[in-house]
Amino acid sequence: MVKYLFKIGAGGLLLVMALFHSAKAQTTDAVAENMLLYQRADGGWTKSWSKFRIDYTKPVSGAKKDTVLKEVKADNFTSTIDNNATTTEIAYLLKTYKKTGNEKYLAAAKSGIQYLLDAQYANGGWAQFYPAKKGYYTHITYNDNAMIHVMQLLQHIADGTDDTEMLDKTVAEKSKKAVAKGIDCILKTQVTADGKLTVWCAQHDEITLKPANARAYELVSLSGLESVPLVEFLMRVKQPSPAIIRSVKAAVTWFEQVKMTGYDFVTVPDSTQEKGIEKYLVKDPTSTIWARFYHIGSNEPFVCGTDGIARASVTEIGHERRVGYLWYGRWPAQLLEKDYPEWLHKQSVK
Repeated sequence: MVKYLFKIGAGGLLLVMALFHSAKAQTTDAVAENMLLYQRADGGWTKSWSKFRIDYTKPVSGAKKDTVLKEVKADNFTSTIDNNATTTEIAYLLKTYKKTGNEKYLAAAKSGIQYLLDAQYANGGWAQFYPAKKGYYTHITYNDNAMIHVMQLLQHIADGTDDTEMLDKTVAEKSKKAVAKGIDCILKTQVTADGKLTVWCAQHDEITLKPANARAYELVSLSGLESVPLVEFLMRVKQPSPAIIRSVKAAVTWFEQVKMTGYDFVTVPDSTQEKGIEKYLVKDPTSTIWARFYHIGSNEPFVCGTDGIARASVTEIGHERRVGYLWYGRWPAQLLEKDYPEWLHKQSVK
C-alpha cells in the first residue's frame, strides 16, 4: 500500500487523503444523530420529552421525527442542566466526533458548550434552566449535582482532557474563566452558622446567594449529599488558594460533626405498600450515615413531606416521599476516609 501511494505521485496522494477524510466525515452514529434531532436552537437539550426521559438508543420513526423537529422549532421545551441534560450530550458528541470525524457532532457540541457559557450567572452560578423559568428554577442549583456537572465538563475543556483536546483555545479559555467564576460562587455560597463555615444548601438564591427553598419537601438546610461533590471539586484545584483550603477544611469538619454513627437507613419488602417496599431508620452499631438535610445552626437532621413541614422522623411523612427520596446515605464516607487525607497530605508537602 505504501509503495502504491508513492507511485501515484504527490497530487494523487493528496486526492486519496482528501477522499479518505471525506469518507470519514460522513461516518454517523445512531445515538449522536438522535442527539442532533433533539438539540434546541439555543444549543441545549431538554431532560425529557412528553414527560418521558429521552432514550437516545431507540430509533426515531419518521412520524415522531417530524413531530420532534416541529416542537423543537416551536420552542415548546426549555433547555436544562438538570438530570445530567446537556452535559451528557456534549460529552458524547465530542467523544463520537473523535471516533468518526463527523463535523456535525463537533459543531453541535460547540453549540452546547456556548449554551452553558451563556447560561452562567454573572456571579458564577448556574440555574437548572436557561432561559430561567419562574419560581425556584431560577436558583443556583447544586441539587442533584446540576452545577457541578457543568463545571466538571468545562474543567475538562479548559485542560484539554477527556476527549476535548480538539476544541480551540478560545473555547478552552472561556471555559477556564467560567470555572473560575463558578469556584468563586461556591466559596461565596458556603453557609456560615454561628460564625463558622459549614457546607451548602442544595440551592441558593441567585441574587442574595443565601440558602433557598425548592420543591415543597426541599427546605432551606445544610445538605449532606450535594455538599460532597462541591468539596471534591475544590480539592481537584491544582493550586488551591487559602480560601479554597479553608473552605474544604471547614466542610470536612462539619461532616465529621454531623455524622450519624450507629444508624442505617434500610429498604425492606412490604407487600402492603403500593410500591412494595418500606424504608426505616434503624440502629446498627456497624453503620455510619449522614442525613440529606440538616437545620442550619442546630445541625439537627430532618425530613419533609409534600406539606412542607420539617419533621424529625421518616415515619412522620407520607409513604410516597418516605420511599421516593434519598433521605440518608453514606455520601461523605470516601471523602473523609480516603480523599481528604490524601489531599491534606499533598497540601502539607508543597
